Amino acid sequence: MITLGIESSCDDTSIALVENGTRVISSLVSSQIEIHRRFGGVVPEVASRKHLETVLPLLRDCLDSSGIQLEEIGQIAVTSGPGLLGPLLVGLSTAKALAWYTGKPLIPVNHIEAHLTASFLTAGREPEYPFLGLIVSGGHANLVFVEGPRQYNCLGRTLDDAPGELFDKVARHLQLGYPGGPVIQKTGENGDQKRYTLPRPMSGKGYIFSFSGLKTAVMRVVAHEGDNLSLPDLCASLQLAVSDIFVEKVGLALKETKARRLILAGGVAANTVLRNSMLKLAKKHHAELLLPTLHLCTDNAAMIAAHGFFTAHLAPANSLAVNAVANWEMGGPYHF
Repeated sequence: MITLGIESSCDDTSIALVENGTRVISSLVSSQIEIHRRFGGVVPEVASRKHLETVLPLLRDCLDSSGIQLEEIGQIAVTSGPGLLGPLLVGLSTAKALAWYTGKPLIPVNHIEAHLTASFLTAGREPEYPFLGLIVSGGHANLVFVEGPRQYNCLGRTLDDAPGELFDKVARHLQLGYPGGPVIQKTGENGDQKRYTLPRPMSGKGYIFSFSGLKTAVMRVVAHEGDNLSLPDLCASLQLAVSDIFVEKVGLALKETKARRLILAGGVAANTVLRNSMLKLAKKHHAELLLPTLHLCTDNAAMIAAHGFFTAHLAPANSLAVNAVANWEMGGPYHF
């Protein structure tokens, strides 16, 4: 079974072909980073227009590079939420048109759920339950216990900023560029993680995350240090603080749920400091850790196709009537 995946929830247009949910045949991503860099963040209207320009040429490139004909595709999986409504509508409308034209089944996919499937796709394995999942990105920080396909118990989430959002805002304040995550990691590569003492918000408060106070603390350090500020040390200290927050919460969840499998997912899952911390934590708790490749950390259609394959039996019969939705809870009902 070959699944065509379509992803357009934010600023990346992506098309992919995945066989049996575990093997990537072709995966193409058209990034809009350079377009949005001048704004310091994603402009939804601009992103929507670029998706419109890109999605069909990218589909042709994906089919041509794989040597697969549209008629050979068994089903179509598409992100229908959560995300920016305009960009979502471009991808969903494209998928609906293809499904109607080809007569192939359409599978609406929750973008955040699909991030967790990316780690299994990296390993070339089917999802194995139960597992503990940490999704960290520019818009999300969710800690979930997963008992089966689309069966999620959300243990905790951020009260305010997401970690990727934190990195973007700090990078903008420090005039380092956009996107913030990669540039902060690069700047802090040789920095002293202990140079600046930053808070660990919500420490000892269960599974709740908060990052806005950490952003404020960084700005206070910048104002206090003035010309003596070391950007490498500050970036290194910030990454350590973020990593420590997740280590505490995930460690508690591993202990209380007794999960023996940990999945790290989302754009911030590409951060080297966080990946190394999770490796150590999983080893301490005798848990298996599955990490996505860097390509599968960011938004991509391969994870959409894979997740669609494994949740096809749960898709509604009238999928062509499914709507795009900006806020779609993991495991929540499909929207019409």
